[in-house]
Order: sequence, then C-alpha cells, then structure tokens
Amino acid sequence: MKTPELTLHTQLMQMISGYWIAQSISAVAKLGIADLLKENPKSCDELATITNSNSSALYRLMRGLAGVGIFSENAEQQFSLTPLAEYLCTDHPQSLKATSIMLGESPHYQPWGKLLYSIKTGKPAFDDYFDMPVFEYFKSHPEDAEIFEQAMNSFSYSEEAAIMTSYDFSPFKILVDVGGGYGEMLGTLLQKYPDNKGILFDEKYVIDHCDSTLEKHGITNRCQKVSGSFFAEIPTGGDAYLLKHIIHDWDDQRSIKILKNCRKVLPDHGKILVMEMVVPHGNKPSAAKMLDLNMLVMCPGGKERTEEEFKTLFAQSGLKLTKIVRTSEDICIIEGVKI
Repeated sequence: MKTPELTLHTQLMQMISGYWIAQSISAVAKLGIADLLKENPKSCDELATITNSNSSALYRLMRGLAGVGIFSENAEQQFSLTPLAEYLCTDHPQSLKATSIMLGESPHYQPWGKLLYSIKTGKPAFDDYFDMPVFEYFKSHPEDAEIFEQAMNSFSYSEEAAIMTSYDFSPFKILVDVGGGYGEMLGTLLQKYPDNKGILFDEKYVIDHCDSTLEKHGITNRCQKVSGSFFAEIPTGGDAYLLKHIIHDWDDQRSIKILKNCRKVLPDHGKILVMEMVVPHGNKPSAAKMLDLNMLVMCPGGKERTEEEFKTLFAQSGLKLTKIVRTSEDICIIEGVKI
C-alpha cells in the first residue's frame, strides 16, 4: 500500500517542531543508547538500569524516536537499531554521536533560541547570551571545548575520505594544518602519505590535548605541535597550508588577516588549501545555507561564502584562487597560490 503524501500543513508542522527531535536525539546520544543496542535488542527497563534513567520516561523517548525511524520497537517492547540509529554508534565510520551531543548542549542550543537577535542586529546571539565570543568561552569551559572538538573530529571522519580521494597531497612534503584541532585530518593525511611530515597548529588549550589523536594515527614522530594564534603568526616551513572550516568562523577582515599570515610564510611553490562549503546560487538545497545561519548565530562575522566571495577574499589577501575541487561530501577544496 502506497504511503500517502504528507499535507503541506503536516510538513511545516514537522519543521516547526524539529527541535523536539533534535533534543531527543541529543539525549539518547548522551546516554549512549545506540552503543548499548549494537549486539541485541533491549527493553527500556534494561536500558534504564544501565544508564541510570527513569524507565517510563526513557520508553517514551525511545517510542518517539522509533516513530521517526530512529530505533525500532518489537512486540515485546524491546528496541533495536535501525540504519539511521547506527550513525549514533561511537565506532561508526561516519558517526554523528558527538555532533548530536554538541548541538543539544547549551553553547549551541541556547544561542539558537535567540536567532531573531542575530537577524535584527547582524551580531552573534552567542555573544549576547554568554557575554563573550564563542572561542573565548571554550578557553574557559574545557568540558564544552572537549565536546566541540569531538564533534569536529566526527565531521572529519566523513569528510576526510572525500577530501583525500579528490586531491593529491603527495607533492607537499610538509603539511601545516592551521587551526587543526586535535589533528584528526592531519593524522589521516600523514597515514596515507608516509613520506610526508606535518605541523599541527592551534590554540594552546587545544594542542595540550592532541597527543592521543596523533598516537592513534601513529604519526607522533612525523608531526610537530605548535601552539599560538593564527591572527599573530603562522608556523614556517610548510609546502601547503590547510585551513579546514576555519575561514567560515570569521568576517572578511579577520579572514584576510589569517590568509595574509599564511601567505607571508608560503613558499613560491606552495599552496593554500581552504576547505569549506561553497554556497550555491538560487533555490538549490544546500547544507551550506543552513550552516551559514549557524555561523551568524555563533561567530562574530562568521559566514559561508559563494565562489565569487572566495575569489574576492583570496585576491584581497594577495592570493589567486586557482581552482575549486568539489568532493563527494558538501566540503570543497579551494586552492590558492601567491599572486
């Protein structure tokens, strides 16, 4: 029997109440429910005992999520994983568990409740809610910073394969990952290119916690760790400077400052590789368009950019945009060289 199409009223209602689902997913991610169901179905009594939760409330949560395709309930009121729920498992190669947790936590969820403030003022709601910029907040809130970095790692898991199959990094003997977090992307690159070396560059509060990631990839002896601010100076010695989801955090003025600092240390044969989403024109659906709203809410001047905006940004930084490499994911590799 063919499933009837949803009315426009129902479609809009699902969108309006979308944050109910988002918070429900975040809750089960924090409880680690998907990991507990990997081997076999479990009842909510069992799950509640393991997670120290209220069984009746947990059942209502699981039943609600089963109604939208996340988990499945059998006749014995046991729940099991569905293909969607598998992405909430910690060890899934494209796990969204950390991202689900991050988007349900106060640093993201509360500013989005003040979206209208950003629309009216053009300023980040995050700053208005927390009385400080987002990255200053993370410096003084290590637990939230850890959640953020884990979520960034989870983005890397899905984007890394697409990046590496779309671009040849072998000509660059030393790769500098600017704002590289814990080093998930750089670690994966150096694993694939065993003759290459790397420099991981980020704020001290990030670099202080990157050792386990570098050790996981087995690249500790090929990766130098450098802490500092990319607004001050960038480490020298690289053949390619990688900026993955960095430029979109900042307005044009500060983005140009970052790119100029990279250009300053870039050798004549070197390249700057900005890895970002590129906003398409028209009404075409795009993750970049919604992520752009997130940057409006979260970051001072942060935004996703069109191809034309990237060309202008590069030119104002003394760089020529040579090509934009599309990947199988939403992320693109935007290549630049010295003018």
